[in-house]
Amino acid sequence: MLKSGMVRALGTMSGTSLDGVDAAVVETDGDRIEGFGETAYRPYSDGERAAIRSALGRWPGEEPVAVAAEIVERAHAGVMGRFRDVDLAGFHGQTLAHDPGGKGTHQAGDGQALAEALGLPVVWDFRSEDVARGGQGAPLAPVWHFALARWIGAKAPVAFLNLGGVGNLTWVDPRLDRPERPGALLAFDTGPANAPLNDLLHKRRGESFDRDGALAARGRVDRDILGRFSRHAWFGRVPPKSLDRDAFGFLDTEVAALSDADAAATLTAATAVAVARGSEHFPQPVATILVTGGGRHNPVMMELLRKGMKCAVVPVESVGLDGDMLEAQAFAYLAVRVQRGLPTSFPATTGVPGPVSGGRVSAPRGGVSAA
Repeated sequence: MLKSGMVRALGTMSGTSLDGVDAAVVETDGDRIEGFGETAYRPYSDGERAAIRSALGRWPGEEPVAVAAEIVERAHAGVMGRFRDVDLAGFHGQTLAHDPGGKGTHQAGDGQALAEALGLPVVWDFRSEDVARGGQGAPLAPVWHFALARWIGAKAPVAFLNLGGVGNLTWVDPRLDRPERPGALLAFDTGPANAPLNDLLHKRRGESFDRDGALAARGRVDRDILGRFSRHAWFGRVPPKSLDRDAFGFLDTEVAALSDADAAATLTAATAVAVARGSEHFPQPVATILVTGGGRHNPVMMELLRKGMKCAVVPVESVGLDGDMLEAQAFAYLAVRVQRGLPTSFPATTGVPGPVSGGRVSAPRGGVSAA
């Protein structure tokens, strides 16, 4: 049984950019943030990344999935085992396929196996309940963004932009006292972010990502491709809404005839266009967009975002947050909320009909309890 009051929760994230596992501790009661603890990172090796990549788009029972799941579990157990004095853990797993309204959602990795390995209760499978109840199952970080907006003392609406494999925006009104209040949150996936760019670098150059935007900086944006992209029906669809990692896979074909630099420049510009189109759905304008995720390290991407928006676009570090660990922290916070029966997703974040506390709780030594 989780003790009352503030606890030390460990969260992890292995995102669609396939770089590795982030882990971070948050001190919280599932509502208020008391403070932030230690962090750690465990990169995937090239071989591990290739094995996980081969399982993308696959569902349980398909051949590459078991291998990918074993890698994910081993990597997570290794980095999570470095932490001490933790009360419980949140394990997101590795998203391999996401098809709300169809097959569902699939995150590789077994939380029960991790609970046994770590000797800790582990909260996992955060998305399935939301999808089962008619939600998109994503994004799940908005309730954390709401807590963060209040933590940093925001007095007016603010937006959080996560630039992982897929981009997503959370619009927050911190003037409301609870995330389930109507008008407190709006969240949705904007479109592709780092995934198409990383895949391009992997396919053409055997590299993981465009370090410092150096390749894109040497290229020219193909305006015809960007124009067609900006008119995609996705951008007019009313949120909340979520995407699979490869939902915009056609971009690979679009840039196939371009040089490496021009292709990188075009894909980087597409990320900025997707965010600008997404901001059209904000209930009220914001003065600031706080950027988290790997994309904020790309100066070309950040400059394009600033040029495309009518507000400040700054890394979350500008308000004292850790943009490399925000997603891992989110799943620490979500784990506590699940364990205490508090909602983790809402109609305005995933489209679910009512607030949902989504996740399974696995105890070590074989004891499993449902949240």
